[in-house]
Amino acid sequence: MSESTSAGSGASYASAGVDIEAGDRAVELMKEWVKKTQRPEVLGGLGGFAGLFDASALKRYERPLLASATDGVGTKVDIARQMGVYDTIGHDLVAMVMDDIVVCGAEPLFMTDYICVGKVHPERVAAIVKGIAEGCVLAGCALVGGETAEHPGLLGPDDFDVAGAGTGVVEHDRLLGADRIRTGDAVIAMASSGLHSNGYSLVRHVVFDRAGMTLDQRVEELGRTLGEELLEPTKIYSLDCLALTRTTDVHAYSHITGGGLAANLARVIPDDLHATVDRSTWTPGAIFDLVGKAGQVERLELEKTLNMGVGMMAVVPADSVDAALTTLADRGVEAWVAGEITERGAHTTGAELVGDYAK
Repeated sequence: MSESTSAGSGASYASAGVDIEAGDRAVELMKEWVKKTQRPEVLGGLGGFAGLFDASALKRYERPLLASATDGVGTKVDIARQMGVYDTIGHDLVAMVMDDIVVCGAEPLFMTDYICVGKVHPERVAAIVKGIAEGCVLAGCALVGGETAEHPGLLGPDDFDVAGAGTGVVEHDRLLGADRIRTGDAVIAMASSGLHSNGYSLVRHVVFDRAGMTLDQRVEELGRTLGEELLEPTKIYSLDCLALTRTTDVHAYSHITGGGLAANLARVIPDDLHATVDRSTWTPGAIFDLVGKAGQVERLELEKTLNMGVGMMAVVPADSVDAALTTLADRGVEAWVAGEITERGAHTTGAELVGDYAK
């Protein structure tokens, strides 16, 4: 380096594109929302190096099993970016993580998040965390910490991505799964709030590249703009599922995410049994029909990519159906009997869809 280089002209974090002060302001703005998620087991506040959760709360369990999951929301974040709406994408993140955890019967305990941005806009980051915090309240878990990373040069100034990890707990003898399922069990479907947070690479390709639609375009069959439909938050079922396990002998849950209904349901079906789901028991929302027609997407392709109107499924004994449907109805969850469990034949798979959708 030349000795004539003037003082103050050297490289700095700020000149490289990282604004530490903006990051500090974002933390201050998000604190009020994080406080709303606190459970009595959480120690300390936001700003430490690690989130603390008092594990002595688990002493009431005979044999506690910790359940963990991690996920993101995929390319749905690009819809949020284009619309300039940042306070709903956090609901999606919590749903994708905590609804995976509740599938085994676990109570969500706490969550951490990771937000990666090209440039820290404090109000924008705070809005994202606001959505995550609101989602945590809906899932009954605490948001104990996270990380906001600024990646200039790797991401554009308005680009961002989110990810999260969560932990829950379930008593060993209350663990749900394939070993509980029996022949004659009923499959109960719970309605989704829309596309949820998977399949957006296909959806974006269809509506933007093939159909030439715009986010501000009002679509009559949707009853709102395309952007509003695509940004509809993923439904969070965690507390509904926990309520159902308290009132009903639930054998298993299946969270319908990437891979579609049949593939996700098959993950909890024993090798010797088979789940049949009857399409005629429900009508998929208008967005699924729109994507199928606009992209000339075959039904099987839609079904292995999108949830087709079902976000969660429960497998319960046949004599528990009425109680299960009553519990879900009391909680405002649209649900119905969609199928049954039978013995697996020589040419059947773990789960399949049969019939045609109701009109």
